Amino acid sequence: AGYNSSYSLLFHMGNQSSSKTNNMASFEPCRTKMEKEGIAASAISAFESTFNSLVSGNTGIIPESTITPVPELVHTDSISTAPDAELLSETVVLKLNGGLGTGMGLDKAKSLLEVKNGDTFLDLTAKQVMCMRKDFGQNVKFMLMNSFSTSDDTLAFFQSKYPSLAAEEGLEMLQNKVPKLDATTFVPATCESDPSNEWCPPGHGDLYAALIGSGRLDALLAGGYKYMFVSNSDNLGATLDLKILTHFATTDASFMMECCERTENDKKGGHLAVRNSDSHLILRESAMCADEDEAAFQDITKHRFFNTNNLWIRLDKLKEIVDKFGGFIPLPMILNSKTVDPKDDKSQKVIQLETAMGAAIECFEGASAVVVPRTRFAPVKKCNDLLLLRSDAYVITDDFRPVLNPACGGKAPVVALDSKKYKMVGQLEEATQDGIPSLVDCKRLTIKGVVRMGRSTRFVGDVSITNKSDESKYISGKIEDATLDVSEEIGLGALKPTVVATAPIAGQKPGTSGLRRKTKEFMSENYLNNFVQSVLDAVVAGGTSLSEGTLLVGGDGRYFNDKAIQTIIKMGVANGVKRFWIGENGLLSTPAVSAMIRERGPVWQKAFGAFILTASHNPGGPEEDFGIKYNTENGGPAPEYLMQATYANTTSIKNYKICSDFPEIDITTPGCTSVAADDGSSSVVVEVVPSTQSHVALLKSIFDFGAIKSLLDREDFTMIYDSMHGVNGPFSKAIFVDELGQPESVLMNHIPKDDFNGGHADPNLTYAKELVALMGLDKKGNKIDVSGSVPSFGAAADGDGDRNMILGSQFFVTPSDSLAVLVANANCIPFFSTQGGLKAVARSMPTSGAVDLVAKDLNLDFFETPTGWKFFGNLMDSKCIFKGKDYTPFICGEESFGTGSDHVREKDGIWAVLAWLNVLAAHNPDSSKALVTVEDIVRKHWATYGRNYYCRWDFEGMDAAGANAMMNKMRESTEANTGRTVGSYTIATADDFKYVDPVDGSVAQKQGIRFLMSDGSRIIFRLSGTAGSGATVRMYIEQYETEKLDLAVADALKELTTIALSLCDIKTFCGTETPSVIT
Repeated sequence: AGYNSSYSLLFHMGNQSSSKTNNMASFEPCRTKMEKEGIAASAISAFESTFNSLVSGNTGIIPESTITPVPELVHTDSISTAPDAELLSETVVLKLNGGLGTGMGLDKAKSLLEVKNGDTFLDLTAKQVMCMRKDFGQNVKFMLMNSFSTSDDTLAFFQSKYPSLAAEEGLEMLQNKVPKLDATTFVPATCESDPSNEWCPPGHGDLYAALIGSGRLDALLAGGYKYMFVSNSDNLGATLDLKILTHFATTDASFMMECCERTENDKKGGHLAVRNSDSHLILRESAMCADEDEAAFQDITKHRFFNTNNLWIRLDKLKEIVDKFGGFIPLPMILNSKTVDPKDDKSQKVIQLETAMGAAIECFEGASAVVVPRTRFAPVKKCNDLLLLRSDAYVITDDFRPVLNPACGGKAPVVALDSKKYKMVGQLEEATQDGIPSLVDCKRLTIKGVVRMGRSTRFVGDVSITNKSDESKYISGKIEDATLDVSEEIGLGALKPTVVATAPIAGQKPGTSGLRRKTKEFMSENYLNNFVQSVLDAVVAGGTSLSEGTLLVGGDGRYFNDKAIQTIIKMGVANGVKRFWIGENGLLSTPAVSAMIRERGPVWQKAFGAFILTASHNPGGPEEDFGIKYNTENGGPAPEYLMQATYANTTSIKNYKICSDFPEIDITTPGCTSVAADDGSSSVVVEVVPSTQSHVALLKSIFDFGAIKSLLDREDFTMIYDSMHGVNGPFSKAIFVDELGQPESVLMNHIPKDDFNGGHADPNLTYAKELVALMGLDKKGNKIDVSGSVPSFGAAADGDGDRNMILGSQFFVTPSDSLAVLVANANCIPFFSTQGGLKAVARSMPTSGAVDLVAKDLNLDFFETPTGWKFFGNLMDSKCIFKGKDYTPFICGEESFGTGSDHVREKDGIWAVLAWLNVLAAHNPDSSKALVTVEDIVRKHWATYGRNYYCRWDFEGMDAAGANAMMNKMRESTEANTGRTVGSYTIATADDFKYVDPVDGSVAQKQGIRFLMSDGSRIIFRLSGTAGSGATVRMYIEQYETEKLDLAVADALKELTTIALSLCDIKTFCGTETPSVIT
């Protein structure tokens, strides 16, 4: 540009002194904090430079009187230099991807926001890179500068959708972080509730410090790279342009800024200027402008050029400047006043210091600027920009750039949405949930107040819409050159959402099985509402559209189930859900929910997720427990990121949305209820569906019902199935009575009760005592004297139908043995045999190693996971979701009476019962021969593989503090216990189980204390907090035998049990050595 842009040692901050001057403030507390965090020296030096500017009184303000507008610049359209493709081998493309978009209400990488046609910023960026490489015929190097806030989300995205890019060396460079400063003292701020809030990104000016501190600058220079093209990830028009690269190289500029001519839409953004004192090209950002200069700052005829943040940098020249200043580039300061907790306006007042990478233009000798067409600048900073980009005013080119639709005549529509009503992305998406309006023929759109638009809405010319009411009004059809006041127009009627003020309620952190608390707590004011809103907000933030597909709701029928369903429906409508499936009478077993999500159609109605109202096997009733969990579109429990987001939302929630006037739905009879908005803009359909239909149909496709019926019809075979007054009753009737033609007398306790008839619907030897006695056993699984005949087969289900207990005639099958037997006999079941047999099996860590032996014998992939079905779900979805190895068909199980396969993404109690019956049927093909019993099959299995003697002791209702102290003591003593001799055993390893997921790489820690003996025996301790009150300590004992196969379990494990009680010292910590339940 011909201006003197050499850098002087003074900070050019203008002549205004800061009212915050604090010459006594020391940088040392910041240095100590940053060094402790492992921040690179280059970043510390850069921050120290900015900090010193702050304490010296500089504000970063550049007065209008000290600058002159930039004269004409070179336009890239006028460049005639022939493009030189050889330069590409020396060029690296870097996208800045550190922004969370908090100003638009986002709490994840802004680049993961959907832009157009289902593609996010990162989708289009990845496609641009691949297209660029194809067009240029060279593997042009690509890099991302992520922040500590965006790294995980971004890398997971690339690994999932673009694994080849994710695998490239040096894809990511991490932006540094700097301390937020107390607004008065300038010492590092503190935030006890969330220490991560003590840090902030240092602005994109950190690019230089990050390149230096990470070693990437030296590595790039060593690799022969000379040129770097940098742009923001939200500017999809900024692709590598070979003509501009050639111009940059041939002019021998050290630094080149791409500028655009300012329009009214850009008037609040920074601009390029010439500093009067030394004729340097400088960049003045909005934060550097004094209030009295605002008019001049926004005068687009005076300051004509703005920085697009598309920068071209000579890496060798950058290295020279870095060396000159001792390892960093000193950049002008940008000061932002915030609160330490961005979600709490009352938290500590802080200062965040930033720098802008474009400001480095004054640091490079021979820097220049060029004017580029608007096609190279399509960023999204506000919802105005996002609406424009999503609309038909922009189209996507063949090389995946968004450009202005030619039909716009070269001038983008000016969009001015109400800044208070449409500040957040969620507000815009709520307004456009029926589709994006047409803007291609629009010149200016001004909206004040809340409105809704859709695909049928077409704005033409100059349109202004005002709504003074608090109810959103629908705008449809063609609106041309009009000024409308829709305040008095008809609204939504029964579909009108109400925003209800609320506040966070402590203790709403969901576990692996959702949120479980006392029923009365759920029934207290706003408790359920807060959690449901937090889930829905997390689901939307995760990329799911609530207005597409169906929300499924059902539960195990416990007390408060019916009222909770009505609340969820009303809140779902208020949040944009258009279709619901509700289980008949509100009943849906947990596996049935998974089956319905996966199997029920048509495709356009497919469920995107489900609320399951259950506390599983916990007691029910007004004085007992209630629970709620969310399952996602694969049918499985919410993944960790969604649970974390939900919990974060519960800690900051300020309001929830509900349609209070939406009618109560009769959930006792299958059928559809349609409720339309008064203005005709939308309608909601609530369909009450038969609870058993989808699940039963799926099970019929898995098992040989003909063979099972033949078994059940044998004179010498009898069975009893105890649903324990839980949700499984209707399912057991649909299968055994309606499908298999058995008398209803084979069913026990099959009428669901909201308090499980006062019982504890947990299918184990202690709580299923009625069934256990009928099967000729006591609560320890020992045989008892019986006067009459004992059924050949017995089974029990828990409250929500996902657990199972299997019994033979006077014979208890442990869940671990049950899993191993089913795996060994999987080919008896059509689902597995017709797919070529099992490929993989998995068990939870506390489950016995019985199945390990079968997996090894059958050469199956085997996994030991933490407790929690989501870990099994990842393995099942390894191929279809994560593009990894296919492990299906697949069987998995837990010692806590949970067994299942990949037919759903939950454990499935009735599946396990049918699996056993199918195996029995396969072992009894000839009814004229003696019955092969459950006991026969298990003993044959032991004879083949050996026996894993195993039991679990549950200490329920323990004091949480004492239980945690006990676990911590064992955790701290693992090293000391390793190698120790206890009784006749030697502890080969004592540890705290850690699991690295082979599918998604996630890490689960502190999953249980293990004492692994040298002979293969195990003692394990886990702490469960899923009960409504207190903590449950679980102690697992296991010993493997190949010869002594007929011992009583208690006798076989007697010494190990004594050792276990000594190792944990539960008597001291919890006051008892007597378990509530022994399994």
